[in-house]
Amino acid sequence: MLDVLRKDYERHGRSLLDAAFVSLVIYRYGRWAIHRKNPVARKVANLFYGLLKTFILNVTKVWIPPQVQIGKDFHIIHAEGSLSIHPRAIIGDRVGVMHNVTIGTNMGKGVPIIGDDVFIGVNSTVLGGIQIGDRVRIAANTAVTTNVPSDSVVVGSPAKIYPRLPALGAAKAQNNSDPK
Repeated sequence: MLDVLRKDYERHGRSLLDAAFVSLVIYRYGRWAIHRKNPVARKVANLFYGLLKTFILNVTKVWIPPQVQIGKDFHIIHAEGSLSIHPRAIIGDRVGVMHNVTIGTNMGKGVPIIGDDVFIGVNSTVLGGIQIGDRVRIAANTAVTTNVPSDSVVVGSPAKIYPRLPALGAAKAQNNSDPK
């Protein structure tokens, strides 16, 4: 756990006052608290977590419920606005999230499952029981309500899905190198 916190600290600018880092510390403490086997220890740890949660909601506006499954190297790029994540959401490794992002439900069943190496731009929403593939880039102000395949760029509201340009560039380069 200390190694994970050290990596969070380094990734978020080596500042103990960084709102993103503080939010992740409280999230990780909450995860630790809800998994205590001893009921008395779990109750005490969760009461303390409740106090921390109140602080984090009022000061940073970033609250990550302890039930959220987050992969390695999660990065809150700007913690200058709100970040709202549904408790049952699943977030992969190396996901970057800007401020004013919502990851959750659309009043229906299911929650988003987000793959590895995903970037979610400012003011974006990812809603419903959808899957976001690996290496997806979600542009600012985008409302995603459908599945997104890996290696895509998603833009707009409603979202339009485009294949990533580097993949197209690699295909063109390969075609140009074929002798005819």
